[in-house]
Amino acid sequence: MDETPNTLEHLFEQLGLAADEASIEAFIASHSPLPEDVKLADAPFWSSAQSQFLKEKLLEDGSWAIVIDELNLSLHQAR
Repeated sequence: MDETPNTLEHLFEQLGLAADEASIEAFIASHSPLPEDVKLADAPFWSSAQSQFLKEKLLEDGSWAIVIDELNLSLHQAR
Protein backbone atom coordinates (compact mmCIF):
# COMPACT_ATOMS: atom_id res chain seq x y z
CA MET A 1 0.00 0.00 0.00
CA ASP A 2 1.29 3.47 -0.91
CA GLU A 3 1.66 5.54 2.23
CA THR A 4 3.08 8.64 0.57
CA PRO A 5 1.36 11.65 2.11
CA ASN A 6 -1.10 13.29 -0.25
CA THR A 7 -0.23 16.86 -1.15
CA LEU A 8 -1.77 19.60 -3.22
CA GLU A 9 0.73 18.70 -5.96
CA HIS A 10 -0.42 15.06 -5.89
CA LEU A 11 -4.05 16.17 -6.01
CA PHE A 12 -3.43 18.30 -9.08
CA GLU A 13 -1.66 15.35 -10.72
CA GLN A 14 -4.65 13.12 -9.95
CA LEU A 15 -6.93 15.73 -11.51
CA GLY A 16 -4.77 15.82 -14.64
CA LEU A 17 -3.63 19.39 -14.04
CA ALA A 18 -0.19 20.97 -14.02
CA ALA A 19 1.14 20.32 -10.54
CA ASP A 20 4.08 22.66 -10.12
CA GLU A 21 3.80 25.42 -7.53
CA ALA A 22 3.39 28.24 -10.07
CA SER A 23 0.64 26.38 -11.94
CA ILE A 24 -1.25 25.61 -8.73
CA GLU A 25 -1.03 29.24 -7.63
CA ALA A 26 -2.21 30.40 -11.07
CA PHE A 27 -5.12 27.94 -11.01
CA ILE A 28 -6.23 29.14 -7.58
CA ALA A 29 -5.83 32.80 -8.55
CA SER A 30 -7.85 32.36 -11.74
CA HIS A 31 -10.70 30.42 -10.09
CA SER A 32 -11.10 32.25 -6.79
CA PRO A 33 -12.98 33.41 -4.98
CA LEU A 34 -15.44 30.60 -5.48
CA PRO A 35 -18.91 31.73 -4.33
CA GLU A 36 -19.67 30.61 -0.80
CA ASP A 37 -22.74 28.65 -1.90
CA VAL A 38 -20.80 26.59 -4.49
CA LYS A 39 -19.29 23.35 -3.24
CA LEU A 40 -15.79 22.68 -4.50
CA ALA A 41 -16.75 19.52 -6.41
CA ASP A 42 -19.66 21.37 -8.06
CA ALA A 43 -17.55 24.24 -9.38
CA PRO A 44 -18.12 24.78 -13.10
CA PHE A 45 -14.44 24.53 -14.06
CA TRP A 46 -14.12 20.79 -13.27
CA SER A 47 -14.71 18.07 -15.83
CA SER A 48 -17.24 15.44 -14.79
CA ALA A 49 -14.39 13.01 -14.02
CA GLN A 50 -12.59 15.58 -11.85
CA SER A 51 -15.79 16.41 -10.01
CA GLN A 52 -16.52 12.73 -9.41
CA PHE A 53 -13.00 12.14 -8.08
CA LEU A 54 -13.35 15.02 -5.60
CA LYS A 55 -16.77 13.83 -4.43
CA GLU A 56 -15.61 10.22 -3.97
CA LYS A 57 -12.48 11.17 -2.06
CA LEU A 58 -14.42 13.50 0.23
CA LEU A 59 -16.96 10.76 0.97
CA GLU A 60 -14.16 8.33 1.81
CA ASP A 61 -12.91 10.90 4.36
CA GLY A 62 -9.36 9.61 4.00
CA SER A 63 -6.07 11.38 3.47
CA TRP A 64 -7.27 12.95 0.20
CA ALA A 65 -10.06 14.75 2.08
CA ILE A 66 -7.51 16.84 3.99
CA VAL A 67 -5.85 18.03 0.78
CA ILE A 68 -9.21 18.63 -0.94
CA ASP A 69 -10.30 20.72 2.06
CA GLU A 70 -7.09 22.74 1.72
CA LEU A 71 -7.90 23.43 -1.94
CA ASN A 72 -11.49 24.23 -1.02
CA LEU A 73 -10.37 26.84 1.50
CA SER A 74 -7.93 28.37 -0.95
CA LEU A 75 -10.55 28.65 -3.69
CA HIS A 76 -13.20 30.15 -1.40
CA GLN A 77 -10.91 32.87 -0.05
CA ALA A 78 -10.74 36.20 -1.77
CA ARG A 79 -7.31 36.88 -3.22
